[in-house]
Amino acid sequence: MLEMRPDCERCGVDLPADEAGAFICSFECSFCAECADALDELCPNCGGELLDRPTRSGKALRAYPASTERKFKR
Repeated sequence: MLEMRPDCERCGVDLPADEAGAFICSFECSFCAECADALDELCPNCGGELLDRPTRSGKALRAYPASTERKFKR
């Protein structure tokens, strides 16, 4: 199951689990669409490809909530 991180690791913008627009690599590093584009869809942490993160909503989100641990480093 995906961790569904709550923020972009590059700029800190919120990435709600029930909304489109988040991108992840195979290690679940998470970025907003603007940052993913600026990074040419390559994860700066592992070099992996950044792909659209699926959304999680409704009963699934209630049963398996998104992570609350923020990864953005100011």
